[in-house]
Amino acid sequence: MGHHQLDALDEQILKMIADNARIPFLEVARTCNVSGAAIHQRIQKLINLGVLKGSEFILDPEKVGYETCAYIGLYLKDPSAFDEVTNKLRAIPEIVECHFTTGKYDIFIKLYAHNNHHLLSIIHDKLQPLGLSRSETLISFHEAFKRQMPIDLELSDDNE
Repeated sequence: MGHHQLDALDEQILKMIADNARIPFLEVARTCNVSGAAIHQRIQKLINLGVLKGSEFILDPEKVGYETCAYIGLYLKDPSAFDEVTNKLRAIPEIVECHFTTGKYDIFIKLYAHNNHHLLSIIHDKLQPLGLSRSETLISFHEAFKRQMPIDLELSDDNE
């Protein structure tokens, strides 16, 4: 997981597209005082380096019928079953994030359910059969904010 050497132009581009992934490259080029081709090349370089992982449209879960957001800490009966359990978790469409963590949980997931009854069904019918010794569920009432990581040129330079 190496850090990549980013220059001031990379930083400026990343800040602009992190704020608005749909910003036209020509607008980025004008703001950065470079050609559109230079922006295309820099974006491609950042994709090839793995700094950029693509762009996406973000659905509002509530607007498409998912009113309950939950975080669940999973305790595995057999901790060596990480890969097998992860593959099975990937097949559950309501799960949107899955993390291996330090601390008390073996795996920590984020999921969306239509309501609390649907959440109970997911836990009982889809998660428990995966070989869990137990789970702990936290329900999110409201996402206060969500943002991109800050772009900090000095940090990327220091870690080379």
